Amino acid sequence: MSFQFLLCLGTLFLLAGMGAPIAYAILVSSLVYLFAAGQDIGLAGKVLMDGLYSSFVLLAVPLFIVAANIMNAGTISDRLLQFCIALVGRFRGGLGHVNIVASLIFSGMSGSAVADAAGIGKIIIEMMTKSGHYTRGYAAAITAASATIGPIIPPSIPMVLYALVSNTSIGYLFLGGIVPGLLMGAVLMGLNIWLSHRRNFALEPAVPLVELPRLTVNAFPALLMPAILLYGIYGGVTTPTEAAAVAAFYALILAGLFYRALSLRKLYEILVESARSSAAVGIVIGGALILNYVVASENIPSLMAAQLVGLDIHPLAFLVTVNILLLLLGCVLDATTIILVIIPLFIPTCRELGIDLVHFGVVAVVNCMIGLITPPYGILLFVINAVTRIPLNEIIREIWPFLGVLLAALAALILFPGLVLWLPRAFGYAG
Repeated sequence: MSFQFLLCLGTLFLLAGMGAPIAYAILVSSLVYLFAAGQDIGLAGKVLMDGLYSSFVLLAVPLFIVAANIMNAGTISDRLLQFCIALVGRFRGGLGHVNIVASLIFSGMSGSAVADAAGIGKIIIEMMTKSGHYTRGYAAAITAASATIGPIIPPSIPMVLYALVSNTSIGYLFLGGIVPGLLMGAVLMGLNIWLSHRRNFALEPAVPLVELPRLTVNAFPALLMPAILLYGIYGGVTTPTEAAAVAAFYALILAGLFYRALSLRKLYEILVESARSSAAVGIVIGGALILNYVVASENIPSLMAAQLVGLDIHPLAFLVTVNILLLLLGCVLDATTIILVIIPLFIPTCRELGIDLVHFGVVAVVNCMIGLITPPYGILLFVINAVTRIPLNEIIREIWPFLGVLLAALAALILFPGLVLWLPRAFGYAG
């Protein structure tokens, strides 16, 4: 490891430790490396622009963000919630089930955990606390835990970013996320059932079954979005990036014309907010592209792969070790940084050890999503705290059981690759 790279890492950790935004810390530390190595600083701009312009897939990120923000607007979220209440709200802990099922449905529209938590999550937290049957901490914790499913079931912004750094098929990654997402939903619902009976949560008033057809029809156009996305991608009609454009356009038509819940003023606000969110992600991507150039210049991924293969490490042991490391990093880093900066270091070793990159990618994304609710730096905990004003200590006190069952689901995905790869293989994946 060269002195220049040590200087780069030192700058990165120093700035991050001082509380500087991680994107700026990455950018500055990369520029420090180029300066210390005597390379042209303008090279950073070239690497950045080459990376952005050669990655058509990155267009999917702002488009999915726009689609999620539009679906959060107006009455679309309310219609989906009413459908979920009629479907599972009649059971003990019903609003907890509604919370999880709503996240499962909304995950097929947004691809963003933060959009899920800040949008439909905020609404259902208010419903749970107003009912008087749930503590504020429990309502916030189950919302944060269920929001982690958002980027697992397609579409998924983190999987788009993983595809960027690993050159893996987005279509097969999306397919690989469906069963893990359903598994996460199942273990959360199982825990909610157990806690509901243990704490004797009161039953919610049941929606008459005769109302279910009407509520289904009311929500049906919104429920169609995941089907349209999946058919477009796997039916060969669109690329994943084009599917993101279709999702944004469909959300716009649905909210603006069909439900008439979107004014021009509201649309302007959504576009501005989407631009801000996209720019925030874009800065991290830009910094990561330059830092990845620095890492490649030092030949670190190849050196790591050679060392680990030389140790004759078992692929399962490697997967477990990497996932423990990612869990620890998830306590202090955001998911985008881990996917763009840390995970590329392990991809050459995965290839050398014969680990399937679709399996590794889905497991890594699930791991990063669990990191979003892991104290002390669980971003979803802060998001929910910001939008609901529920104290962080109340949320953290209730989050541990949900964190436990999600870790159990992650362990199952690591030990049984078929849970991830069964669906992609059914659609022709050769891995």
